[in-house]
Amino acid sequence: MIKIDLEKIRRTLYSGVIADILDELGYRNQAMGDWIRPHRKAYVVAGPAFTILATNVYQVPENPYELELKAVDSVGPGEVIVATSNGSTRCGFWGELLTTRAMHRGAVGAVIDGMTRDSLFMEKLDFPFFVRGYNPLDSKGRIEVIDYAVPIECGGVRVCPGDFIFGDNDGIVVIPKAVTNEVLVKALEKVKAENIVREELKKGKSAKEVYEEYGIL
Repeated sequence: MIKIDLEKIRRTLYSGVIADILDELGYRNQAMGDWIRPHRKAYVVAGPAFTILATNVYQVPENPYELELKAVDSVGPGEVIVATSNGSTRCGFWGELLTTRAMHRGAVGAVIDGMTRDSLFMEKLDFPFFVRGYNPLDSKGRIEVIDYAVPIECGGVRVCPGDFIFGDNDGIVVIPKAVTNEVLVKALEKVKAENIVREELKKGKSAKEVYEEYGIL
């Protein structure tokens, strides 16, 4: 369970400081690949992961969208949708209508290792989304959701349901659920220390002096 104010996390933290803390704890492969980018630079997303797994298909299924619809109807308040199309860029896997439903369910953002469409409509909804690219083609008969709320690989990182996702303009980091509170507490502490270091540097102290005193740079 997250014991820290999520709004404070979104307002105060950034992906780099979280990645630093993960490094210190031995989690050194928690940043998603740089091919997943925020649709808008100002987007910040933070919250527990709700995972969706999709893959290529080559004919229209008997019941298209069946698991996709079940998945979006299962998203919980405060969750971040984390979906992978297993590298496929054949179509726009995510779009405005799914976003509208996800927002109604209380989702706070989406990270899609795949393509999206309806991007300008989604931007008007002010829903933070991070995506591999854009494609106007519909997913029916091209990509099908095969499972959800299961472990997946997104952006080269293993993501389990409930892992904590933080994304901003620098990238997306995944905090394993078991260490989420520890990482976030330490990240908030490091931000305070970095603020002190910044002021010391502005006063003219050398980088070497500051690093020797605070261990931060």
